[in-house]
Amino acid sequence: MKIRKQNYGDSNLVGKKVEWLRKQQKISQKDFVAKLQAIGLDINPTSYSKLEGQIRIATDKEIYAISRVLGVAIEELFR
Repeated sequence: MKIRKQNYGDSNLVGKKVEWLRKQQKISQKDFVAKLQAIGLDINPTSYSKLEGQIRIATDKEIYAISRVLGVAIEELFR
């Protein structure tokens, strides 16, 4: 998996943890975005990358979908 090129932003609290959990499960960003889209979340790869990088705000709908795809409780994304 690639190493992050840019520093993290401060627009959300969950980005770093989402990235860490996704990498722990050995899921590429491309595949993860496809899984999110498959459960009905309208998100593109660039927007998702910005969420992980904490460059943009994460919506409640996105946090819910991400927790479902990762198979973790929503609270886990904030730890």
